[in-house]
Formats: sequence, C-alpha cells, structure tokens
Amino acid sequence: MKKILLIEDNKDVRENIAEILEIAGYKVEQAVNGKDGAAKAKYLLPDLIICDIMMPELDGYGVLNVLSSETTTASIPFIFLTAKAELTDMRKGMNMGADDYLTKPFEDADLLKAIEVRLGKVSAIQTDFQKSIEGIETFIETAITLDDFDKISKDRKRLVFKKKQPIYSEDNIPRGIYFIEKGSVKTYKTSINDKDYISNIYKAGDFFGYINLLENANYSDNAEALEETITYFIPKDDFYELISKNRMVANTFIKMLAGNVVETQNRMIKLAYNSVRKRVAESLIMLDKTYNTKNETPFTFSVNRQDLASIVGTAAETVIRTLSDFKEEKIIEIKGSAITILEKTKLVNMKN
Repeated sequence: MKKILLIEDNKDVRENIAEILEIAGYKVEQAVNGKDGAAKAKYLLPDLIICDIMMPELDGYGVLNVLSSETTTASIPFIFLTAKAELTDMRKGMNMGADDYLTKPFEDADLLKAIEVRLGKVSAIQTDFQKSIEGIETFIETAITLDDFDKISKDRKRLVFKKKQPIYSEDNIPRGIYFIEKGSVKTYKTSINDKDYISNIYKAGDFFGYINLLENANYSDNAEALEETITYFIPKDDFYELISKNRMVANTFIKMLAGNVVETQNRMIKLAYNSVRKRVAESLIMLDKTYNTKNETPFTFSVNRQDLASIVGTAAETVIRTLSDFKEEKIIEIKGSAITILEKTKLVNMKN
C-alpha cells in the first residue's frame, strides 16, 4: 500500500482529502502545518507528498525547499494544493521543482489521476539501473520520457585509451564525465619534484571526472589509463541536464554516480545545488560586465531566460528557480525579462 503524506492546515479540507485517498486504497498520514509536515516527511519517507501552499509555521514553498536538500526526501513526488489560481503562483511552484499543481476546489478524479501519474513516473525512474553502458543508456532514455529533456544530445560515445595514455590533465576545463566499461584508470597529482601522487584508482563500473563539473572548476588532477581501457563519455551539457532539471532523475543519477554511499550522495546534492547557483552568479556578472559599461549600481539589463539557461548550461526552469532564490535574498530584482543587480559583491563572492 502506497503511503501519502498530506500537509494541509484546514482541518475540513484535510480530512476530506484523506478520506478520498483512503477509499482509493492509499495509506494517509496527516500534518497540520508546513513545519509538522517537513518533520514527518523525514521520518515517514512517504511515497508521495500533497502539500498546501499558504500555511502557518512554514509555507509549502518552504517545505519543498527543505525536503529537496535532503538525500532521503529529495526525490519524493510533490504535489502542491492551493486556493490561488494566479499563473505566477503556479509557475513559482513548478519552477521550484514541484511535480504537479492542483487548484482548490478540484475534482476527486483529477487528484487521483495526478497521484497515479506521479507514482508511475517514480516507479519508472527509481529502478536499479545496471552499472553498465546499457544501463546508463536505459536510464537516460527513461529520463527523457519523464520530462522535457530536449537538450540531451546523442553525442555520448565509447572512447578507447591505450595503457598509460592520458585521459585529461590538471587545470584543463572538463568536457564531461567518464564511465569505465573495461579496464582501470588512475588519477594523480605531480609534485614540484616531478613525483606522482595517486589520488584514486577507478575500475570497471566506476564514474570519474564529475566532481570538478559539480564544483564548476578545472581538473584538480590528471587521469591516465593503467591498461587498455574502454570508457563511455557523457558530455557536460547532458550531465548538467540530468543533475539539475528533475529532482527524481537527479537523485537516481547521483546514486549511480556515488555508488549508494550516503555521505557522497549528500555532498553531491549540495554540490549540484551550489554549482547551479555559482554558474548563474557567474553568468549574471558576465552580462553585467558586457552591458554595464559605466559600472552603474544598481544596473538593469534584459535577458531571455532560455538564453540565460544556455549560458549557464542548465534548464530554463532551473535558472528561473535560482533567480527566484536570488530575488528572495534581495541580491537581484526581477520584472519580466529585466534583471536588476542590487548586490554585485554577493554575486562575485558566490562564484569564487
């Protein structure tokens, strides 16, 4: 029996929805406000969360933000409920990563259909994909069916390296990540005395080269094949799409990358989020330098969100969500396509 957490501060509405869900065969846990709901989600680990937006203690946006940053709750499907029908509210919820949005009052059938669809998508993407090239391809093809991953390329390819052949070098810009199908790879740093210090050894079934992409930094070491090695290369644009566009897809991909090591997963989730913030901050500073020739403060310029997403290297939805965060932190102001930078220093510090 699937378990649903219902977070709703209106008792009558909450009990009515709970009754509908229980009749439909779901086990329902209830929370009376956002703070209570976020706490219950962490220990109940429901299969799906239905959450009102306007609540005391912590609103629905806050609940989603808290749960999205936790490894154990980041991939739980999240459906917003609200009495507000304004397009801006709906857009904000979806841009934050909500999976669906229902406006009260709604038909029972609409609620049940939304739940059925979301649980079906979770079942598809949370499969234990094999750590093989075929498994990775199946994962990517499954991800494409779940969301608008229109930027995923067909440029993924097998690369063969001979024994002792360099794969990448320290300080070079990462172009993507590698998965080892056959063979082994060492990463190492060279000291001022020309002595090599091995930082890691990777074998068949391992990914490598992704931490530098998450940190938005050049390679911090060198990589070399220890024997004839066959790798599967995923371009960085595809990597950023998979890691930042859909919470369920990102969580599954991170588990594949980290090998189900919880500490590593937690670090990668934080890095993935921080990486997007840093890349958006860098792009805003770059645009400011381009257009703000008189070094005015504050300065306003206009940029299409899709164009900004192309500069950042991620989905437009992710850029919009990050810009909303910057707006709430009073770093920028937003009006239509216009962005006003209020705190340039904070953006500069963020990207360093």
